[in-house]
Amino acid sequence: MEASAGLVAGSHNRNELVVIRRDGEPVRKPLKQTNGQVCQICGDDVGLTPDGEPFVACNECAFPVCRDCYEYERREGTQNCPQCKTRFKRLKGKFRHSTNRNAGFPSLLLVWHPHVPVSGCARVPGDEDEDGVDDLENEFNWMDKNDSQYVAESMLHSHMSYGRGGDLDGVPQPFQPIPNVPLLTNGEMVDDIPPEQHALVPSFMGGGGKRIHPLPYADPNLPLQPRSMDPSKDLAAYGYGSVAWKERMESWKQKQERLHQMRNDGGGKDWDGDGDDADLPLMDEARQPLSRKIPISSSQINPYRMIIIIRLVVLGFFFHYRVMHPVPDAFALWLISVICEIWFAMSWILDQFPKWFPIERETYLDRLTLRFDKEGQPSQLAPVDFFVSTVDPLKEPPLVTANTVLSILAVDYPVDKVSCYVSDDGAAMLTFEALSETSEFAKKWVPFCKRFSLEPRAPEWYFQQKIDYLKDKVAPNFVRERRAMKREYEEFKVRINALVAKAQKVPEEGWTMQDGTPWPGNNVRDHPGMIQVFLGQSGGHDVEGNELPRLVYVSREKRPGYNHHKKAGAMNALVRVSAVLSNAPYMLNLDCDHYINNSKAIKEAMCFMMDPLVGKKVCYVQFPQRFDGIDRHDRYANRNVVFFDINMKGLDGIQGPIYVGTGCVFRRQALTNKKKTAKPKTEKKKRLFFKRAENQSPAYALGEIEEGAPGAENVKAGIVNQQKLEKKFGQSSVFVASTLLENGGTLKSASPASLLKEAIHVISCGYEDKTDWGKEIGWIYGSVTEDILTGFKMHCHGWRSIYCIPKRAAFKGSAPLNLSDRLHQVLRWALGSIEIFFSNHCPLWYGYGGGLKCLERFSYINSIVYPWTSIPLLAYCTLPAICLLTGKFITPELTNVASLWFMSLFICIFATSILEMRWSGVGVDDWWRNEQFWVIGGVSSHLFAVFQGLLKVIAGIDTSFTVTSKGGDDEEFSELYTFKWTTLLIPPTTLLLLNFIGVVAGVSNAINNGYESWGPLFGKLFFAFWVIVHLYPFLKGLVGRQNRTPTIVIVWSILLASIFSLLWVRIDPFLAKNDGPLLEECGLDCS
Repeated sequence: MEASAGLVAGSHNRNELVVIRRDGEPVRKPLKQTNGQVCQICGDDVGLTPDGEPFVACNECAFPVCRDCYEYERREGTQNCPQCKTRFKRLKGKFRHSTNRNAGFPSLLLVWHPHVPVSGCARVPGDEDEDGVDDLENEFNWMDKNDSQYVAESMLHSHMSYGRGGDLDGVPQPFQPIPNVPLLTNGEMVDDIPPEQHALVPSFMGGGGKRIHPLPYADPNLPLQPRSMDPSKDLAAYGYGSVAWKERMESWKQKQERLHQMRNDGGGKDWDGDGDDADLPLMDEARQPLSRKIPISSSQINPYRMIIIIRLVVLGFFFHYRVMHPVPDAFALWLISVICEIWFAMSWILDQFPKWFPIERETYLDRLTLRFDKEGQPSQLAPVDFFVSTVDPLKEPPLVTANTVLSILAVDYPVDKVSCYVSDDGAAMLTFEALSETSEFAKKWVPFCKRFSLEPRAPEWYFQQKIDYLKDKVAPNFVRERRAMKREYEEFKVRINALVAKAQKVPEEGWTMQDGTPWPGNNVRDHPGMIQVFLGQSGGHDVEGNELPRLVYVSREKRPGYNHHKKAGAMNALVRVSAVLSNAPYMLNLDCDHYINNSKAIKEAMCFMMDPLVGKKVCYVQFPQRFDGIDRHDRYANRNVVFFDINMKGLDGIQGPIYVGTGCVFRRQALTNKKKTAKPKTEKKKRLFFKRAENQSPAYALGEIEEGAPGAENVKAGIVNQQKLEKKFGQSSVFVASTLLENGGTLKSASPASLLKEAIHVISCGYEDKTDWGKEIGWIYGSVTEDILTGFKMHCHGWRSIYCIPKRAAFKGSAPLNLSDRLHQVLRWALGSIEIFFSNHCPLWYGYGGGLKCLERFSYINSIVYPWTSIPLLAYCTLPAICLLTGKFITPELTNVASLWFMSLFICIFATSILEMRWSGVGVDDWWRNEQFWVIGGVSSHLFAVFQGLLKVIAGIDTSFTVTSKGGDDEEFSELYTFKWTTLLIPPTTLLLLNFIGVVAGVSNAINNGYESWGPLFGKLFFAFWVIVHLYPFLKGLVGRQNRTPTIVIVWSILLASIFSLLWVRIDPFLAKNDGPLLEECGLDCS
């Protein structure tokens, strides 16, 4: 799709399609040709797979072997790779068969044709031991074209036929029988074994045929005839089993062991390959895994697990004492406290045990480059589609979005593999014009970043760095170009700011574009879908003439009466648009305020996604969220370090981290199909629809098929299957066809104009009606926290996820600094959890019998029940004030044994936290801020979320969430002290006042009653101070920098606290009541 196509707006339901400012017709660029590899055994080309990728026989070391040699080694040879000695695995799928009776082989033989890509091969003894689902339905079929590509093209043109067998492109080459000759020297002459004693003896006799196992000899034009082995002779006569051969093998094994040891000791990154091992195989690095797990050392994790078990035992004895020793004169206080403590214990168990198997991971970018991105060769890295979502440009400043887009366009990844899609769910002309300015500035910024390898590649944050920007820079013109680029960026900021200032006042007639055309999105709730390709395959070149990644503006159609599902609906629209225009096999979604801080972050994810061992099991790779612009003390726990550095590492050791909504690389097939492994039944249905016949004939309606016609049953079944696919994915043949391309790629036969029209169709507001979108495929609907639901569904279907923490943070974003915005953000998250709790996808009862592991389910249950903790937490934080005002307490007088259990419990709590910080590397400050905000959020945002969720479920009253502000004032941390009134502030303020009043009343009472009353007071004071200390950051935020607190907050809080205190004194419900007369001792002895 071209950048010059202009803005395309339209509605599929209304049959409208308007092209605004179209300069010319799109022109498709020819595809680049790739160079094949040479087989290291026979010298022929390795060839390509049906997906257009080089044929790989060995997934361990990728040793170049052609299809013929691979088939021979499996059928007649050792069945092992010549280099790494790993057993060749059977390639499953279609293959071509032929007869060759003269060779003395069975009639069914595999024949490799260089112009006919194939993927499958026949069975040999030993295949039964391989893991995975068998491929019986493909094993005895044959076809002559790329199956998945043909399926997609057939769907696009709505052709359905069967039984068509294409002619061969040429006469098959005769297959020569080869004796069973094991390869032990990788096809090379061994210096210490004479040629006459080698099993592969060069023969200079004439003869045709293909060279199977060549060795160096004088005349390369003469073929090599291997010498058969005489069973009656000793193997030493052929070089095998001899002393020289054994020494050679022992030397090779020792070198491999040394290499493996050096890899482990040096981390795989610092080893330079010098020294005695310089003659090791060059392919050794390429066959190593792209990542590895690093378990936590036993000296750190074992004490941590032991203290958890001890804490469980102590909890059992603690609750036994609490339940068996009630407080008669304060029974209600005792009962409330015990219920709260039991709930807290259950919450701790749900949070603690998913951290039982924490791990860390390490990636090897050098191996990824060696395997998929060699210098001087076309890159084989997988394409990636980037998704950026924005709604309101006044709350999410266009400059912030522009920096995110610029960091994506400048990422360290092949430009032809990158496409950036920006979703404007507010249909704002300000966002559109800002993106247009961004695309122009990118033509200067991107080459500057790549020329000098800058980090980060978001200009706003790069120029704000307070570091020595000359470090490691050796180019003499760097300073001059940096100053010029900074001036260019400042001018770019002025233009963006001018657009923002202009957008503050909307004209009465609405916005108009530069050519006088009314802006299609003037009505935010009623507008057509809009697509604009700013940068693409044509017109998308930087100032140096290099190609730039694709940049596409997307605004989905909005109409009254439709449920658009907020962010989840916008993300699903991007999934469909990207599938039509670029269809990359992987997708990365970012919030508009999260820029790429590490330009190699995508390659970090590819180390997991493209790993042949673990890649196919991974549905997404989640990166931790890191933030800029947060005050040093992180007053409101915005960094959320405990969650990202402790909980997520623990989940990575089970089934993978949960999806947190941004900074995540998805596998497209996992989002669109959801199932980890397709059922054979489903595959059979797909194949049935696309079987081919002698004559290509168009698809028919069911009523047009004659009952007695040959093949009528298959045709009907195919049409029924087409209807099922369209019911699942929607009425778009192009999109449905794209889902059948496992490795991505667009349909070759589709024109740019038809793709653009189809893209408008798939973002229409009624496209998802009566489909599985939001239910089984794509982002899942039903909660404002669609991220938890989406990841949960994937894990339930057997997928696993990966947690990747690069040394340099992959992405960074902005967080709400002031207290009100932070509480509203937490309110939105908690409300989403409540919605999931009442939905059909609640982890308490959904997904049993699937692929979700038990401890992973614990984590998901904890993520949806934590808002309910606000009710016992609010009651527990009120108890200290009540105890101080009434003189009662929640426990009876402690015995020595009871004191022992209380002390043991406190020691276990602190020991668990200390050991947790030890293995995770989290600091004490971060841990303490997390504990404080757990209380602050629990008695405010979580409490309101529970009531709002109940109102929505019971009364149907829906509440809208507030988009948190993404930008602050010019003064550093000025937003931290900005105060905004919200009802969320009332409960914690009331709790503070109550506990302060209780402390004053308790101390006053102890002073009046004398020395003996001070002992019981200390326990109550400790209880009250526990509440006050946890709410201290809230108190600081409430007071603000200049001690200016809104009058309404003070009035309401004092009023509620006073009323509650007066009522308590008047009612006094926890004191025993005497119905009879009050008897007092007068002190006189009447006897």
